[in-house]
Amino acid sequence: MTLPSANPRIVESLYAEALALADDARERFGQLRQQQADQQARQDDEDLASVKARCEALRTTTRIMHCLAWLLNRRAWFAGELTEQQLRRHGRLIAHFPASDPAAVSEFSPAVQRVVHASERLYERIGRLDEAWQRWPGPSPEQAGASPTITRLRERLVQAMARAG
Repeated sequence: MTLPSANPRIVESLYAEALALADDARERFGQLRQQQADQQARQDDEDLASVKARCEALRTTTRIMHCLAWLLNRRAWFAGELTEQQLRRHGRLIAHFPASDPAAVSEFSPAVQRVVHASERLYERIGRLDEAWQRWPGPSPEQAGASPTITRLRERLVQAMARAG
């Protein structure tokens, strides 16, 4: 049985996308913090917009980091560094991560809005993969202790024997 909707190529592609998005988020929110620091120098009190920006920066970067953690766990599993049991126990995406506040996001620059929305889309995509992964029955009991590489080799052997047979 093969894994639904996820394979090393998809995981690697999403991982590269998540890393690029993390860099973009760091840069955009850094620019936003600098702009607000400049404004703050002109004001005595921290305003609500600054608090909203900090909250959204934290929410967005945390969302991206959860995606990266999920992808790193899949990469480790594909490389044989995690067992199926370890992956199922520790490799789930956090369900129902808080969404961004649309009103707060609408106050940001288009570049920051793009990063926030891209992080939400990435999280949704990985959420769908996680749901499919959790529904996947996993290896048969005799394969439970085998690494993913051994499991795939066994599957290929069974298929080759069926063709020859």
